[in-house]
Amino acid sequence: MPVQQLTTFGASDEKPEINIMIRLQDFAYAYPDRNRVFGGQGHNDTVNFLAEVLESTGYYDVEIQPFVELYSGGSSSLSVNGVETNNTLFTYTPNGSVNASLVAINNLGCDAADFPPEVADNIALISRGTCTFAQKSTNAAAAGALAAIVYNNVEGSIAGTLGGVGDYVPTVGTDLGTGEMLLAALQNGTILTANLNVDAVLENRTTYNVIAETKGGDHNNVLALGAHTDSVEAGPGINDDGSGTIGILNVAIGLTNFTINNAVRFCFWSAEEFGLLGSTYYISQLNQSAEELARVRAYLNFDMIASPNYAYLIYDGDGSAFNLTGPAGSAEIEALFEDYYTQEGKPYNATAFDGRSDYGPFLDVGIPAGGIFTGAEVPKTAEGQDIWGGEEDVAFDENYHEAGDNIFNLALDAFWLNTKLIAHGVATYAQSFDSLPQPTSMTKRSAHMSKVRRAAYNGYGSHGAHHCNSKHEDVSR
Repeated sequence: MPVQQLTTFGASDEKPEINIMIRLQDFAYAYPDRNRVFGGQGHNDTVNFLAEVLESTGYYDVEIQPFVELYSGGSSSLSVNGVETNNTLFTYTPNGSVNASLVAINNLGCDAADFPPEVADNIALISRGTCTFAQKSTNAAAAGALAAIVYNNVEGSIAGTLGGVGDYVPTVGTDLGTGEMLLAALQNGTILTANLNVDAVLENRTTYNVIAETKGGDHNNVLALGAHTDSVEAGPGINDDGSGTIGILNVAIGLTNFTINNAVRFCFWSAEEFGLLGSTYYISQLNQSAEELARVRAYLNFDMIASPNYAYLIYDGDGSAFNLTGPAGSAEIEALFEDYYTQEGKPYNATAFDGRSDYGPFLDVGIPAGGIFTGAEVPKTAEGQDIWGGEEDVAFDENYHEAGDNIFNLALDAFWLNTKLIAHGVATYAQSFDSLPQPTSMTKRSAHMSKVRRAAYNGYGSHGAHHCNSKHEDVSR
């Protein structure tokens, strides 16, 4: 059957079985941690399941690609004057148990001069902003503090990383409301004694990408598409990114009924939640051969495609909305998805093409990319409600990076429409790349340019822009 008819896969009124999505949740809930963090048992079960399903079709050559990364996790508890207080563990924090007074830090804790002498042997209370969490923690340590609490500078919880092992004090985060309450009490002269316990784990873990490439088609002209298979510590990650994982798996299964002109490579990434580690490793290996790199004509990314209070958002490949333009061909991929939503009668908008999901490493080596996204922790505006319906002032996904990101945390209408969009993209490029410009030499971008792109929309700068948000806030600052 010719591949152009793949668009009929998913075009009927039948809804895909959600049993596979339930399997992902079952993998998480089968173990005490109740998540699918990379290298954990729930994630390993996910990897094995995906590989088995793809191999069973006989249509794909399936590679399970191992790599080793440093895992950071654990738990923390915080009480202030005997009252349990909301907190989140920063990755790569050292262990520690501290009982000491809270001391408010001037400005943002980015300079040594921000830390008053009385912070020595006490706990620094610092606002998020400007510099990295690592710099704040390092400055606190240099000033003699025993620990640091960083409070958010926007509404919502804070998820942070120190970026790697360093000269830090035990460091946790808390939400804006809690931080402002503690700061106001200190400014009123109230003595606040905090008890902070951090039980951190640092260990090397072996984890796996699953790469499935069609046996048929032109292997010198490959369409790659992907989604990540891991979750955060808090929960099973069914929207983030079980929705993308199962969306592309559904299309991979449907594709087995068709003949293709160009090879298609389905990529199931590990360790995205720790900084795009799986896709970065994959590209690092691919980048060792200019010939292998040049075979990949385009990459499509699907991360969170069924947010409960969804918007239909397309990565801004042409840079018209956010002034961050992708490699040549990215604008055409954006236009393909715009045309699809238009044909379906669905309004859409742009979301920043800033490299904060697994398409980022592909941008860095000049491969045209694109994809869609249905929103994360940013509240939907009144304008967004007018466009897509749903609830104003409620996050696109209230359970983003929370325990509640489970099988009940899905908009199945958005999931099904976006699964059909994936099928449309695969059908288009598996048939022909004529709509994309001819590839030029693939050379790795400078690290500076990558950092410029990803710094342009950091966590506190991107909230609410164009009633959209990048998938990931900058968790390093």
